[in-house]
This record gives sequence, structure tokens and C-alpha cells, in this order.
Amino acid sequence: MVRTAERKNSMTDSSPTELDYLPQLPAGRDIPIACIGSGFIMADCHLVAYRQAGFNPLAITSRTLANATSVAERHGLTPYEEIPRMLQESGAEVVDVAVPPDLQHDVIQQVISSGSSVRGILAQKPLGMDYQQAREIVTLCEDAGIVLAVNQNMRYDQSVRGCRDLIKRGMLGDPVLASIDMRAIPHWMPWQQRLGWVTLRIMSIHHLDTFRYWLGDPERVYCSTRPDPRTETLFEHQDGICLYILEFANGARATAWDDVWAGPTREGAGADIGIGWRVEGTEGMARGTIGWPSYPERTPSTLDYTTIHDDGQWHSPRWDEVWFPDAFVGTMAQLLIALETGNEPEIGGRDNLHTMALVEACYRSSSEGRVVEIQEILEG
Repeated sequence: MVRTAERKNSMTDSSPTELDYLPQLPAGRDIPIACIGSGFIMADCHLVAYRQAGFNPLAITSRTLANATSVAERHGLTPYEEIPRMLQESGAEVVDVAVPPDLQHDVIQQVISSGSSVRGILAQKPLGMDYQQAREIVTLCEDAGIVLAVNQNMRYDQSVRGCRDLIKRGMLGDPVLASIDMRAIPHWMPWQQRLGWVTLRIMSIHHLDTFRYWLGDPERVYCSTRPDPRTETLFEHQDGICLYILEFANGARATAWDDVWAGPTREGAGADIGIGWRVEGTEGMARGTIGWPSYPERTPSTLDYTTIHDDGQWHSPRWDEVWFPDAFVGTMAQLLIALETGNEPEIGGRDNLHTMALVEACYRSSSEGRVVEIQEILEG
């Protein structure tokens, strides 16, 4: 019995090439890209990833020309003061929009009205202020004949994508239960204070979209929130610590604990920081960690899995790629491929409306203290 237990808990290394964990890349990578926004996510993630993939960003603008100029010098771009002039002079066919959500609708409207040759827009998540505005943005782009993709970049975290491949290939059987447990303290953006947002539209939106990526669209959600004790000393909010349960028509369940307080770590207690996930199926299990909380240290996410078909062994593929910044190759690549093929992006605007509706349902569930059907939001 001891030998059997030791065998079933042994770990075997597997090559990451066995899993489809990397994004597909476009055949052509020279489509000119213009960038709007010069904050951290653009300067340290988007543009770094685009250069390593061989994409062609060539121009940038933001609310503050000095910031745009600084990022332009760092990444070899041409800075501009105004969106229309940038689009007209650069000949950009794709625009990467990375601005706060309350500015996004206006910026996309400016892109559409510029009379330029833009064919595609990659918009940062969340797509606007709420589900209703997200729907307006999607309609604006569709009416203008512009392909819209959304930067839900956790779908391109390597462990998330690897787990999706396991599910797609049937190696876990039918999914039964999925969970994400986040105990991490993010770096908050200044615009969150003016919007009064902390977790649901900023962090939980990643996890909700990941559950959709793994399991499909849920029917209903129950969400409970409370303020983050640390952040509520800075500004009033409701969605600090967020707990939610998703129910799916096929019986699967998903749950997450999004704890951005993570205990009194910054007040003097010890730290226990990390993000873990787990998916249990009828024929196998997968579990993993997300390396993002260690940024800027390059810490790859991990995945381990086992199935009933291989004598109970655990397999542990490992890779060198990391979510920040490497996964941002995938979010732009899916848009470029869509422009090449004429197909919808992997994370198109229409698809992302379901993620935005799910976030909205979480807010409604928390404020009204009840289970909310996602269809309520979609039909609202």
C-alpha cells in the first residue's frame, strides 16, 4: 500500500509542446499598429510583447504628450498629440486602445470618425463602463466595418491556455468543478478612485472570462462582496473582496475567492501571496498557479494534471513564458489573424459582451443579495 501511494503521488515531467499553450501567430506581422495610451500596460506589456513577436507598432498618442514621447523614445515609435492626425499620417490599420474605461467610448468614437484606414481595434478590458456601454461600443465598430477584439489577456496565460487544451481534448472528461483562489495585492490605477472600482471589473473580470473560456457561458451567478479594509481607507467602494459561484446548464460549477486584501500583510503581518486554480473532471484533474503576483520577477505560471487513463501519474509541463508580458502577444495576434482570415477574433467584441454581462450580474447579485440569471442582463 505504501508503494502504491508513493507511485500515485509521483510527479513526471512532460514537455510543454504536448499542450497547445501558445497563441497562434498571423502569417503577416507587418500590419501598421497605432497605440493610444502610454501607461504601464502599454509601455511594459503591449509594446514589449509586440516587439518580441515581430509586430509593427509605429505610432503612439496619449492624453499627455510628454508621456507618449517618453514611451515612443523607449520603443522606437513616433509620438503624436492628436488621434486623428496620428491615424492619418501613420497609415495605421490597427489601433491598440489602452485607456481608462471611462475614456474608452470617446476614444473609439474618435478612431471611427477619423476617416483613416483603420480596420481593427484592440480594446482594453473592461470594455467601457458597463454592459450597456460595451454594447454601444460593439455596435459602433460593427456599423463602421471595424473588427473589434478585447484584451482579455488572462486567456493567454500559459497555464490557463494549457488547461483549456486539456479540456478540449477530453483528457479531464466532463468538467465538474473549477475554482480560482486569489490572495494578492494588485497595484491600483489612479482612475479606479474616481470610478469607485476595486475588484470586480479589474481583477474578477479575468477570472470570470477564464471560467467562460474553460466551461462556456453560465446560466446564473451568486456573488457576495465587501470592501477591502486597506483600500477603503483611500476611497469608498463596495467590490473589494469578492466571492462568487457560477452555475452551468450541464451541472458544472465554478467558484472564485478574489481577495485583494490578503490579510494585514502591509500592516506588519507575514505574507501569503499567490493565485491558484483547479479543475476537476469526470476523468481527470488539473491544478495550477498564476505567476503574475511575482511581477516584475519572471515567474511562469504552472500546470499539473492527471487522468484515469495513465495509471494515476501526475504530469507537470513547464515553460519559460510568463503572463506579463508574453501573453500580450496572443491578444494582438488574434486580431491580426481575424483581419487575415475574415473570421471573428478569438475574443471578439460580441463574445466579450457575455463576460461584461457576467460582471454586471455579479454587481447586481451582490447589491440585491440574490442569485442573478445572466439572461437578465443580456435582455436588459
